Amino acid sequence: MNVFAYQLAPWYYIKLELADTGDMTDDGDTTHYRRCAMNPVYITSIGKFLPGPPIGNDEMEDYLGRVGGRGSKSKRRILEQNRIRYRHYAIDKEQKSRYSNAEMASLAIRDAIDRHAESLEEKIRFLAAATTQGDLLVPGFASMVHAESGLPVMEIATHHGVCASGMHALKNAYLHIQSGEHATALSCASEFPSRAFKHTRYEAQTANADCPVPFDTDFLRFMLSDGAGAAVLQSKPAPTGLSLRIEWIDNRSYAPNYEVCMYAGMKEQEQPASWLDYRSVHEAADDGAVNLKQDIRLVNEMPKVGVQRFFELVEEGRADPSAIDWMVCHYSSHFFRDEIFRLLRLGGLTIPEEKWFTNLYTKGNTGAASIYIMLEELLNEGTLSPGEQVLCMVPESGRFQTSFMLLTVVGSAAGDRSAVRDQPFEARQPAAPELEYDSSDAVQEQLVRQLVQVWIDFERKLAQVPIIHKLYRRKFTLDDYKALMENVRQQVIDGSQWIARAASYIPIAHIDLRSTFIAHARDEHRDFQILERNYVAVGGDLAKIQSGEKNIGSEALSAYLFQRASREHPYDLIGAMWIIEGLGCRMARYWGEMIRDQLSLSDEQVSFLLYHGDSDEKHFERLETVVQHPMLTADIAGAIVKTAKTTARLYLLQLEELGNV
Repeated sequence: MNVFAYQLAPWYYIKLELADTGDMTDDGDTTHYRRCAMNPVYITSIGKFLPGPPIGNDEMEDYLGRVGGRGSKSKRRILEQNRIRYRHYAIDKEQKSRYSNAEMASLAIRDAIDRHAESLEEKIRFLAAATTQGDLLVPGFASMVHAESGLPVMEIATHHGVCASGMHALKNAYLHIQSGEHATALSCASEFPSRAFKHTRYEAQTANADCPVPFDTDFLRFMLSDGAGAAVLQSKPAPTGLSLRIEWIDNRSYAPNYEVCMYAGMKEQEQPASWLDYRSVHEAADDGAVNLKQDIRLVNEMPKVGVQRFFELVEEGRADPSAIDWMVCHYSSHFFRDEIFRLLRLGGLTIPEEKWFTNLYTKGNTGAASIYIMLEELLNEGTLSPGEQVLCMVPESGRFQTSFMLLTVVGSAAGDRSAVRDQPFEARQPAAPELEYDSSDAVQEQLVRQLVQVWIDFERKLAQVPIIHKLYRRKFTLDDYKALMENVRQQVIDGSQWIARAASYIPIAHIDLRSTFIAHARDEHRDFQILERNYVAVGGDLAKIQSGEKNIGSEALSAYLFQRASREHPYDLIGAMWIIEGLGCRMARYWGEMIRDQLSLSDEQVSFLLYHGDSDEKHFERLETVVQHPMLTADIAGAIVKTAKTTARLYLLQLEELGNV
C-alpha cells in the first residue's frame, strides 16, 4: 500500500493506493482518499536566556573593544536611530566567551521546560533550532543544541538564516504537531554575534590599518546582541495558565527580487564570490570577507516588503486589523518602526500604537531569537488575556523575507501560570563540605582549596542533571525514585569493594592509613541492603533491582575506581572519597527529605539517603585524617585533585545515563 498526503485546510487527505487486494471503487480504480482532521497546535510554554547583566550604551565598547584603541565615530548616530538602551553579551570585557551559542539555546529550552506545569523531557520528540551563525561550520546547529540539552533521542532540524530563521523553526515544529507526526515539539533560536564584533578581528585586517571600520560593518556592531528563546509546542493547551493557539504561520522569500542585504562570507558583490574561494582562510579574513555586514541603502526596502505582505494577508482574509489585540513586530531599529507606521497609514490601515509590543529597547536586537524573547515576556508577565489575538511580524533583510504568525490566547487566568512559574527552585547555593586541615601547611591548604573548587563545579553541574533537576523543580515521580535506586545500587555495592582493594595496596609503613580504608569499607559493605529495602517499600520488585545491570556511566565510574584502587600507593582515591562521601554529607539528607515530601513517603522509605546524610559526617573525619597525614606531598595532592575531578565527571555521567544499559 502506497501512501501520499496533501493538505486542504483544515483537513489533510491521505491517498491510499491498494494493490492486489480486490478493494476497488465502482469504476475499478484502486485509489482511495481518507480525510483526516488536522491537530490544533498550541505554544504551551516559552523560555528565554539572556547572558550576563544588561549592558548600557556607555559600556558597549568595554565589551566589544575599541578598534585601534579609538571609539567608534558611528556609534552615537546608530544608537540614536535604533534607540536601544540595554542589551546582553555572552562575552566578557576580555572578549572571552562565557557561553557557546548552543549552550544559550539549551538554557532557553530548559527555561521553557521548567515553566511548563508538566514534566516534558520524555515527551518531546522533535527539535527545530535556528541561528544566524552557529558555533561550528558543521555539524548543524540543532545537533549541537540537542547534545547540549541532554534531551532524549529525537528528530531534529537545523534552520540557518537571519531573523526569519526563528520563525522557520517554529513553522517546522508547528507542522509536525499539526500533522500528528508528534504530540510535543521544541522550537528555539539563539544568536551570538558579539564574538564576531571583537575589536581584534578588525585590527588584524589590512584594510583597516589606516582607516576606520567601514560603516556597513560598524553598523551591526551597535545593532545586534546576544540571547536565546525557546517554545514548547503541543497538540493540546497547557493544563494550567495561558497557551497560544497558532492559527497559521506565513513565510515568504523575495530573494529573486533583491540583492543580498545582510551577509557574511563574501566581499560585497565582487570576486571571489565566497570566502571559500580565496586561496586561504587567512586571506579571506584579511580582506574582510568574513565580516558581518549590512547594505545600508538596500535595508530601507525591508519595511516596504513586510507591510506589503501584511496588506496581502488582509486582502486574503487571513488577518483582520480590527481584531488584533497585540502586534508583536521584530523591527531591528526604532527607525524602521516609524517607517512601518508611515507605510500602514499610506495604505489606509492603522493598528493603534498602544497595541504594538516590543522589548527591543531593553533586551536588544537578538535576531532570530527576538520573536521568542518578545513572546516570552508578553506571555509570562501576565499581560495577555484569554480570547485576545496576537499577530507576529518578522521582516528579514538577509535577502528579504517576511514571516507572520497569528495566535489566539487560550486557557485560564495568567495568575495560574505565574503560580507554576514561581515554584521554588530548591537547589541551594553550592557549598563544599567542611574539611579541617592544618592551615600552616601550604600543601594541605592548596589541596583543600582545589578540592573545594572541584566540588563547587560538581554541585552546579549536578543541579542540571535531568533527574536532579526534576527533583529541584518539584516534578519528581515515584518512577524517578525507583530508577534512581536501580541505577545506583551496583555502585553502592562496588564502593566497599574498591576501598578494600585500595587498602591492600597501601604499604605496611602506612598501616594507620590502611586501617582507615578498611574501617571505611567495613562501614559501607551492607549499605546496599538499606537501599533494597527502600526500593521494595515503595512498590519495587526486589528481583528486578538485584538483577539490574550497571548503566554506561556506572560502568565507567566503577572501572575507573577499581583501576585506581589496583595500583601501589592509591592515596589519590581520597579525591574519589571527597566526591562520593561529600554527596552523602552535603546532599543525601537534602535529597531524601525532598523525595519524601514530594512523594508523600515516610522516613523509612527514604532511609538510605537519610542514613548517609548522618553517617557520612563520621566518614569525613577519616578523610581529614588522611589529608592531614605526614605522607602528603605536592605530587600526591595533585593526583588527589585529578582523581576528584574524574570521579565527579563520571558520577554525573552515571546520573545522566539512568536506564542506559
